[in-house]
Amino acid sequence: MRLHGFFRSGASYRVRIALGMKGIPFEQTSYMLRRGDQKQPGYVALNPQGLVPTLELDDGTLMTQSIAILEWLEETHPEPAMLPKDPMQRARVRAFALAIACDIHPVQNIGVLNAVKALGHTEPEANEWARRVNSEGLDACEKMLAGVKGPFCFGDKPTMADICLVPQLVNARRFHADTSNWPRLLEAEAACNALPYFVAAAPERQPDAE
Repeated sequence: MRLHGFFRSGASYRVRIALGMKGIPFEQTSYMLRRGDQKQPGYVALNPQGLVPTLELDDGTLMTQSIAILEWLEETHPEPAMLPKDPMQRARVRAFALAIACDIHPVQNIGVLNAVKALGHTEPEANEWARRVNSEGLDACEKMLAGVKGPFCFGDKPTMADICLVPQLVNARRFHADTSNWPRLLEAEAACNALPYFVAAAPERQPDAE
């Protein structure tokens, strides 16, 4: 498989973790987002949205959207599982993951920050927007785990929730959010970062890291 992405992209990071968790080897092609590589015709032919990541299978089949890719990986490579067996617990894990993937991450990504600046705001103002989005969203995620036993988000094994959480905490720190408000999230992050496939997926360990 080939993962088309970017080392700092939170969505690409999720897929790297999941591929590592499932023990699936893959190669990477990088697109420099600040340079606009993802909007060039060659990449848009792979992903009409001009977003990363895109997962290209050995036979050339293409998949986009990180959560859809994670779900496909879970269905085709069920062990180790990213989702619990109990339907209600599965729903809770998905709700947590989607709170990050749909409601936090998209409104602080590079496209939105560029749009904020295009409206006449300064870069510090755009970055403050990103900090606030991360802080408010992860405040809610902390509350979603209230009373839920760890050390991972939902119990003693990492799930799709953890796979979405770890990259988002990296983003939150980039924008100087106060992580001390999230002790339960930090507990889950620490448990994840003790696992080799989380470590291997980290942005600074990617071949395109700057």
